[in-house]
Amino acid sequence: MMSDPATFGARLRAFRERAGKTRPVLGGLVGRSAEWVKALETGRLLPPRLPMLLRLAEVLDVSDLADLTGDQSLPVASVTRAGHSGVDKVAAAMQRASVPIGAVTPVEVLRRLVDQAWALWHRSTAERTAVAAVLPGLLTDAQRSVRGLDGAARRQALVELARVYHLVQLYLAHQPCPELVWLAADRGMLAAQDADDPAAMAVAAWYYAHVYRGANQVDAAEQVLADATGLVDPAAGGEELARWGQAQLGIALGHSKAGRAGRAWRAWDAADSAASRLGGGYVHPWLMFGPAACAAYAVTIETDLCRPGEAVRRADTADYRALPSHTRRAAALIEAARAHMLSRGEVAVVHLLGRALRESTDTVRHHPYARTAVLELSNRPGTVGEDARELALAIGMTG
Repeated sequence: MMSDPATFGARLRAFRERAGKTRPVLGGLVGRSAEWVKALETGRLLPPRLPMLLRLAEVLDVSDLADLTGDQSLPVASVTRAGHSGVDKVAAAMQRASVPIGAVTPVEVLRRLVDQAWALWHRSTAERTAVAAVLPGLLTDAQRSVRGLDGAARRQALVELARVYHLVQLYLAHQPCPELVWLAADRGMLAAQDADDPAAMAVAAWYYAHVYRGANQVDAAEQVLADATGLVDPAAGGEELARWGQAQLGIALGHSKAGRAGRAWRAWDAADSAASRLGGGYVHPWLMFGPAACAAYAVTIETDLCRPGEAVRRADTADYRALPSHTRRAAALIEAARAHMLSRGEVAVVHLLGRALRESTDTVRHHPYARTAVLELSNRPGTVGEDARELALAIGMTG
């Protein structure tokens, strides 16, 4: 018999199937079991509370909670996506139809400015606030250089413009303007292609794959990354090996999100091998690829595959200090918290989110999982609830 299409369970199943996720995969992504998902879909369990509804909506790419619950409209982004104070200025720079007239910035100067912006992103404990102050001007400088230069200098300026768009994409992630995230990814790829630079195109594919995975288009993400692996030669070592390894890491993340364990770990092994060949202490200066990044992403892979024991083991043995980036350390700690939530380790979840907050206020404040986890744990009795409510206050989730 078909389920009543008006029920919550039927809607949940329809959105799950639309997203191409099995019950074990969906359960793993929200820290529950396949049986729990089945019980919701068949009506044996009542719809969960708001924090879990928001988490389901995020994973299933449902923009309005009413589409899932059939109840009063509540845009998911209004809870899970906190707008940064500088987002309007960055958005205006992205949406500008023409480049203001001005002097052309020489490529060598432009490269230093882009390097400095990336350093701000990684070294600040409030990275969005730091780069929001420079991104509009940096976009203008890079666009002017591309327009005013020609030949090899123009191609080099295009590579730097692509790097600016990648940084804009990171800034706009988890903001209430998802269409601009796609725009940044697309412009970054176009700039890399116009530069006719294979290494730049490989990096652009890494960032484009982020938006594909975020939209649950994991096969499209795999394709763009598979194409990227053919653009660089891992045998060349150095920069090309790092970019090839980064693409393999992206392929692994897509497969794990789709629940394809074998293919995920084969791609991760390739990435980890590339990182090892670069050296135990290697970290790419702005992509942050290296052995430490591979170890951190292994936690994400195990969590996405709904293997709580292995996820927690990897989370507890990862060397987060080996990531020389406040925002990357904070994001990795949030993934560790997600692993512990999968195994019902709520005390560890609050502790890890607190550590992440000390690394980067902006990362935690704007991370959808961190926000929904804090909201959920705030309702717990005792110390866990008290600590979660303090975290909620610190990230601006209380009035």
